[in-house]
Amino acid sequence: MEADARARRWTLVAVCTTTFMLLLDIPIVNVALPSIQRHLDAGLTGLEWVVDAYALTLAALILTAGALADRFGRRLLFIVGVLVFTAASFVCGIAWSIVALDIARAAQGVGGAALFATALALIGHEYRGPERGGAIAIWGATIGAAVASGPLVGGILTDTLGWRWVFFVNVPVGAFALFVALTRMNESKDERAVRSDVWGLLTWSAALFLIVFGLLRGNASGWSSALILGSLIGGAVLLVVFVVVESMQSRPMLDVTLFQRPAFLGVSIATFCIGAGMFALFPYLSIYLQDVLGYSPLGAGIRFLPLTVFVFAVPLAMRRFAPGASMRLVLSIGLALVAGALLLMHGLDTNSHWTALLPGLIVAGIGIGLANPAIAAAALRVVDPARTGMASGINNAFRLSGVAVGVAALGAVLERRAASSLASTLGPHGRALGQAVASTGLRAAGGRPKVVHAASVAFVSGTNAVLLVGCVVVAVGAVAAAALMRTPAG
Repeated sequence: MEADARARRWTLVAVCTTTFMLLLDIPIVNVALPSIQRHLDAGLTGLEWVVDAYALTLAALILTAGALADRFGRRLLFIVGVLVFTAASFVCGIAWSIVALDIARAAQGVGGAALFATALALIGHEYRGPERGGAIAIWGATIGAAVASGPLVGGILTDTLGWRWVFFVNVPVGAFALFVALTRMNESKDERAVRSDVWGLLTWSAALFLIVFGLLRGNASGWSSALILGSLIGGAVLLVVFVVVESMQSRPMLDVTLFQRPAFLGVSIATFCIGAGMFALFPYLSIYLQDVLGYSPLGAGIRFLPLTVFVFAVPLAMRRFAPGASMRLVLSIGLALVAGALLLMHGLDTNSHWTALLPGLIVAGIGIGLANPAIAAAALRVVDPARTGMASGINNAFRLSGVAVGVAALGAVLERRAASSLASTLGPHGRALGQAVASTGLRAAGGRPKVVHAASVAFVSGTNAVLLVGCVVVAVGAVAAAALMRTPAG
């Protein structure tokens, strides 16, 4: 029994370590984006793909990875994921152009999908009863700590060693996780899983890609253009095809009948909304702090600390109450707090200091700290224990597809609002500066005083717009959790 307990602890350590690494990779890169933009001469779309290439491949492959984990073994897929992610991180670090970096980030997402898909499944296999609640609370705190501390870690690495080290740092972490998986972790699988869902993978992946592509290129190509309308409509049609394909499978990678359960539908909507409305905002808040307010990467990271502290501390403080807590109540309150936090941040002007964000950052930290463990716990309650790989995959697919879609959609809102503001102050030629201002802040003004002021007004206007949109999206998630999770999830 002592040996089993040690194996459980090592499994939790390995899962939390890789989860921290994977989720850290989103905010840690956000802080480095201005440096990446300068060194690789990237525009807004190229920068957005640095985030979205990673989040998109994660979201697109995570359901398939969960099904493969159930079929071939969760430990095996975990090991494969560590190897792919670590190798891709090294390639990101040596990237010579923005295109090379975007491709390497997509490869990171492939490895990350395997790791994310097995995270909750490995915890669910090793822990039962009250111990599972404690383990999930620790895992939830890890998620929060990664998302929240990423800006600080990214700032330290970018300021001291350069932006390439935000990727190189994954190499030793991956080596440690690989050692633990090979020497300490137990294997588990679903003996009833006998085939892979290839058509489900193709339709889901293509649908997500088309939707994100349409949102990313909408401003540049025109929202009524054949390319953009075709992408968005095609993505929506493929989502319907995906649902049909899954409903015809005997062992689908996403059991669509689960959506007939109000509790499962509620937690899925809530998970997507916090990804799209809150986590997708971090790239734009980082650009605001660095390229508008003028802070260094480290300075920007330090100013995210109020959020960091609460995101990490709240799940640990709630750990003892987790087993008996109402998931519906905790999740809906958490999301309501996040929505309120974004409303608190709204209302910035050109004279605002970073302290204008402070109340919102604190409240958001508390809300995220409440929501993350509740989402994870609810995800494990909705399926048979043998299919925890699928449950883990679904949970993270909704979270990451929310981030991918959110980054693209919020970027489109920011760019459009900035372009409109510049056109009203600088005339028709000011509209052309919209994308440059959205991606580089005041640096796009080239030091010209009149343009600097116009760019500041434009970016602040765009930031207020995305804060308001994010608030509405997260509020929808809060309402969904409160209204639909009235019945037990399991």
